[in-house]
Amino acid sequence: MRTLTFLGVIVGLFSSLFYFLDSHLEKFYILEPTQLHELSKNAIAEHGNDTAAVVKYIWIFNNAGGAMGAMYIIHASITEYLIIFGTAVGTEGHTGRHTADDYFHIIRGTQLAYAPGTYTPEVYPQGSVHHLRRGDVKQYKMNDACFALEYARGWIPPMLFFGYVDTFTSTLDFPTLWRTTWVTAREMVGNLARMKL
Repeated sequence: MRTLTFLGVIVGLFSSLFYFLDSHLEKFYILEPTQLHELSKNAIAEHGNDTAAVVKYIWIFNNAGGAMGAMYIIHASITEYLIIFGTAVGTEGHTGRHTADDYFHIIRGTQLAYAPGTYTPEVYPQGSVHHLRRGDVKQYKMNDACFALEYARGWIPPMLFFGYVDTFTSTLDFPTLWRTTWVTAREMVGNLARMKL
């Protein structure tokens, strides 16, 4: 009986803390989707389809290879991440059902998306933003080369498991998993040290 009481108290305290923090998420963000959209559009206006120049206009690009594309982690904290993500050859997959809103600012190419119960694709061309709301799920596809400035805001750590599963179930690309984990952890811990959730 004492064990159940103790577990009940722990769950109650954790739940209260989570709901309190979740209701104050906006205070932890340092980036704004509208600013990132403007940045993406300005880079496109300046450099058009020269993806390398567009990305360099935003930040310096560096591929971190993955089975479905490549990414460069620009910022990662407990409540936000900002990356460059894309592929030069096209890809297709499952968005995952996440604990954060995801803003996919297309800087080159076109992304297609499909939500269950709809009968036509959502089309996101260069300069547009695909907003995947927290808790939603879709199929997505990039037929050809497509790159985006991707910004997620919400609870980021639970999203990491989605990115890890393919390593253990199909790719077995442990060096990439290690590099991604190292860079993400370094960024998150560094931001926590600066009191930035």
